[in-house]
Amino acid sequence: MPDMRGHVGLNAQLLSGQAGYRSAGIHGYIYHLLHHLPQADPTFRYTVFTGRGRPVPSGGPGRQATLTVRATRWPTERPLVRILWEQVAQPWALRQARVDLLHALAFVAPLWSPCPTVVTVHDLSFLRFPERFRPANRLYLTWMTRLSARRARRIIAVSHYTRTEVVRLLGFPEERVDVVVHGVDHTRFHPYPPAQVAAFRQARGLPDRFILFVGTLEPRKNLPTLLRAFARLREQHPEEEVTLVIAGGKGWYYDPLFAQVRALGLSDRVRFPGFVPDEELPLWYNAATLFVYPSLYEGFGMPLLEAMACGTPVIAARSSALPEVVGEAGLLVPPDDAEGLAGAMARLLKDEALRLHLRERGRAQAARFTWAQTASQTVVVYRRALQDG
Repeated sequence: MPDMRGHVGLNAQLLSGQAGYRSAGIHGYIYHLLHHLPQADPTFRYTVFTGRGRPVPSGGPGRQATLTVRATRWPTERPLVRILWEQVAQPWALRQARVDLLHALAFVAPLWSPCPTVVTVHDLSFLRFPERFRPANRLYLTWMTRLSARRARRIIAVSHYTRTEVVRLLGFPEERVDVVVHGVDHTRFHPYPPAQVAAFRQARGLPDRFILFVGTLEPRKNLPTLLRAFARLREQHPEEEVTLVIAGGKGWYYDPLFAQVRALGLSDRVRFPGFVPDEELPLWYNAATLFVYPSLYEGFGMPLLEAMACGTPVIAARSSALPEVVGEAGLLVPPDDAEGLAGAMARLLKDEALRLHLRERGRAQAARFTWAQTASQTVVVYRRALQDG
């Protein structure tokens, strides 16, 4: 019997919901962290609190001995029910399981907890851009994230940028914020055989050359600037037969995008395929000529990492955490510079040597990010939190 260093509870109720627009990145974070934690340090044991319909991932050696799953009968796939479970039922579940430390995997911990807490903060966009959120969502996240942080023993920030935001906007002590970046699943996100990519392109009716964006259709993704830049690209370089594909689920305040496409005369050159199923995502990246991510604000920027792992050249906004993810492996443009973005897209479309160069640099950059490393660094935070007591 191993000498257990602690019993950690993990609130994974978000796995029971639909992996849609805003939650897609958080779903991936929870899923991969749970998969790798038992191997990161098997001297810890874990109890995962989850809901119905979304199984916890199976793991490698030692997983069964260190990870227990407790599924509630509550329909926590419904947001209001999940909130009620987190605040009312979760504390009693923690006490019953005799948990030493709770890891709240997405912003919010119970206001009363029988054990210390660690909270993961993915971004603070609801504080930075409150006008771009539905009022109810904004008020809940603002209030509960502040209260959860106030009670937390440590906070995990998913980038150095987010760490500065947590200190500045939440007033949390800098020495108690740990940076643990996301990883990427290299077994899925990698260059695929050309024949497989060509078959996928044909099956989806995609052109040979297209610019790809993947993300939520919501204001902070800065899609109006991307559309203006694409219109400018078409105007300045009419010889470039290229399509813009904006893939992602509908978030909020997205109707003006479709009107803008019509107003710019781009209806025949811009496609909205909707939310991309997780199993198809690597092929979309592989099929694209280049990937563009002009977001105004990101706590991390997972789509950039996935695109680079697939060998797709990337262009990103020089904003928030995006430069941390891209490093020197892509082109960076100020987020409000439509002209500069148009120029960057034209440069990559015309310069095959540059595309090949960024393809290799992107893969090397993405190789630095692994979920195993994320799990190992998370365990270090658990140790610190338990020692802080």
